[in-house]
Order: sequence, then structure tokens, then C-alpha cells
Amino acid sequence: VRVQAGRPAWVRSALARGDVVHCAGPWRASGGWWSAERHFAFDSFDVEIDLPAMTVLLIDISNYVVEYFYTIPLIPLAIWLKIKLIRKFTYGRAGWDTFVLKVPIFGQIVEKNIVARTSRTLGTLVASGVPILEALNITRETSGNYVFERMFTKIYESIREGESIARPMKEFSRPQFNVVCAYFWFVFVGGPIGLLIYLTRMNNRVVDDLVVNMVDVGEETGELDTMLYKVADNYDEEVAVLTESLTKLLEPLLIVILGGMVGFIVIALFLPLVTLIEKLS
Repeated sequence: VRVQAGRPAWVRSALARGDVVHCAGPWRASGGWWSAERHFAFDSFDVEIDLPAMTVLLIDISNYVVEYFYTIPLIPLAIWLKIKLIRKFTYGRAGWDTFVLKVPIFGQIVEKNIVARTSRTLGTLVASGVPILEALNITRETSGNYVFERMFTKIYESIREGESIARPMKEFSRPQFNVVCAYFWFVFVGGPIGLLIYLTRMNNRVVDDLVVNMVDVGEETGELDTMLYKVADNYDEEVAVLTESLTKLLEPLLIVILGGMVGFIVIALFLPLVTLIEKLS
């Protein structure tokens, strides 16, 4: 104890660990463990290596979260406010509503849900004896989407001129090119790839030929409300199937996302060690 009293605490700790191991192993007599402890305690060296890009990215993300954690809830709030501001203008609302209808996976659910709701609303109004022009105005207000509102407006104008419902429904169910919609595809979907996908899907109609044909048959036979009910029932069933399928896909999708995040962190932490071992060898 007197010999160790004047030494630093970390040296006394190393000596204590050496003594414990000496009691349990064959190195006690030769003092080999203390030699290893002394080498570990006093010798050091520096190796200059560049951190991998994944590790640098992980460190930057960690530093940002620690230093600017208060900005994390502000990001979705800023995005929401920006969308609300853009939708205040007619052209901006048209772009956002078109983007919502064309976005992958969720767009089909929104589109089919609107078709089912508007078909059932129009069928109910026609069956109740409401004049067709007034029924179209009410249905347009219940759609909640600029693309469908534009389509029902054109149908309203065509009927006032003596035309049928099916022809303008087919003609004006195709969204027009919108710069705001292209911007949303570029930002939220994947840059140039998202913009390319939008250009390929831009001319897809929001109302299928099935709906147009059933409406045409309903007008010719005088059973428009019955055909609209059948359209609504069909699309309600499709929405239910899509929603159930999407719900079942959420669990494996979350597992894949979380697994990718954990894998990224583990690889980013071990890459410097691998680089150091290669440098030492």
C-alpha cells in the first residue's frame, strides 16, 4: 500500500486488475499480465484516418438533433402552412388536389372514394326528384376536390346546352398540366424521378370508362339513379379492399424502415473500426 500510495488512481486500478488475474492464472509468477497492463496503461499511438461518409452523416444528424431539436416539430408545421398558403389560390389548389389524386397508393384511395361519394350523392338527389342542374351543383360542392369540381362544372354547362352527362364526364375528367402539381411531385416524391412519373401519369382520367358507360346506359334507359348507386357500391367495395390491403402492408413496411435505420446506425458505427483495422494491418 505504501508503494502504491504515490501513484495515480488509474495506475493503482491497473495494478489491482493485474493482481486479481495473477491469482487466477498461470501468469502470476512471471508477471506477464502486469506487463500487458503496463503496456496498455503507458503506451499510446495516433493513426490518422478519414471517417467514412456514413459515419460523418450519422454524426451530423446526431449533432443537429441535439443542438436544434426544437426545429424538428417546426418542419412539418412549416410544410402544412406552405400547403395551406398555396391552396389559397385557385391554381395552387388545383395543383395540390391533382397531386393528391395522382400520388402513388394513397391517390387511388382518394380518387375512388370521391367517385363513390359523388355518385351516391347524385343518385340520391336524382331519385328524390331534385332537378338535375341543382343536383349537379350540390354534388360538385360535396366532392371536395378541384378536379372533380371542374368536371361537374363542365357537365352542368353541357346539360344547359342540351347535351348528355356521359360525354362531358369523359372529356373533362382528364386533369390539366399544372406547374404546382409538378413542383409537389418533384419535392415530395423523388426529384426528377417524381417529375417523370407525373408526366407519364398526367393524362390519366379520374373517372374510368366503367363509370362513363354506366352513366350513359342510365341516361338512355331512364334509370340514372340506379346506375349511379351501382357505381357507388362498386367503388365503395374497391376502397374497402385497398384500405385493408394498405393496412396489412403497414406492418412489414414499418419493419423494413426500422430495420434499415438500425442497420444504417450499426454500419456507420462499425465502419471506422474496420477502417482502423485495415490501416493498422
